[in-house]
Amino acid sequence: MTATHLWLVRHGESIGNVAATRAEREGLDVIPLDIRDADVPLSDVGREQASALAEWLAANSDAITAFYSSPYRRARQTLSIALDGQADGVVIVDERLRDRELGILDLLTRTGVARRHPEEAERRRHLGKYYHRPPGGESWADVALRLRSFLADLAATDHANTLIVAHDAVVMLIVALLLPLDEPALLEFAASHTVLNASVTHLVRTREGWSLEQFSDVSHLSAEGAPVTVHPGSPDVEPE
Repeated sequence: MTATHLWLVRHGESIGNVAATRAEREGLDVIPLDIRDADVPLSDVGREQASALAEWLAANSDAITAFYSSPYRRARQTLSIALDGQADGVVIVDERLRDRELGILDLLTRTGVARRHPEEAERRRHLGKYYHRPPGGESWADVALRLRSFLADLAATDHANTLIVAHDAVVMLIVALLLPLDEPALLEFAASHTVLNASVTHLVRTREGWSLEQFSDVSHLSAEGAPVTVHPGSPDVEPE
């Protein structure tokens, strides 16, 4: 891989994050959201976080040679606000960077999965979060497969320093692929590390391979007075 520096950014807080967290706290079966996942926008707080990210990017943009984004609206909004016209290069939107698809479990809370699809809850307990694939959805292994394809294509470019804006599962799995972490090591890491909204994760490639220099850093949010929000993601992504 030509890349020597890789920055992974999770999108800012979305209205989906807010709705999912509220639904979990209230014990609802279904997250009250009437738009498809790909169209979920940032919340007001998420836009504030993306603006704070712009200050970080202004100090680091000269070192970044390529910008990639998930096609999902919340990721594209985050990068657009953060760039604020500062980037000379074109943003490359790649569908392989999209969030994990949950199939029949989409928009269901933990309570909802247990009540409406108890057989899937049991299957997940048996298979584990890495290999469990909800009907119509993806397992972590499936997401890793498409990310391997993306990283292989990235290796064929001349992009030395790349920034990617995507989702918590994408960030976690790219880290796992590059370090690399096997299933037990990844699950142990995920159990104690959360990819925060608008956080920056930094990987550096040396002769010995990739190293994790920074994980889920949000110091730029604190520096700009933007809220730090904790939304671990879908029930299947959140560490147990």
